[in-house]
Amino acid sequence: MDDPVKVYEQRDELQIVDVREPYEWEAGHIEGAVHIPLADVMAGREKGQISTDRPVVLVCRSGNRSELATMMLQARGFDAHNLEGGMEKWSASDLPFKASDGSDGRVA
Repeated sequence: MDDPVKVYEQRDELQIVDVREPYEWEAGHIEGAVHIPLADVMAGREKGQISTDRPVVLVCRSGNRSELATMMLQARGFDAHNLEGGMEKWSASDLPFKASDGSDGRVA
């Protein structure tokens, strides 16, 4: 998926998984997203946090880490998609995201 606006519009039908590091998540993340750092996805620790019943969209800062996570989840039977351009493209599209403290988010 390369259109963050479509992801935003369909967010109730999707599971958005943010694979960035904790400091990046705290700086700003998509409301309703699940935080599972890439190392946890690689180790299979996504179990119980996401479901195979709905499509999964993976996001990182630019789309590189989330591409790797997408391939791992696809291999495990998920309908997984990479948000190309990641949070940088989300922010450039003027879509909302917040920091963990509730303030306006920023891409770290």
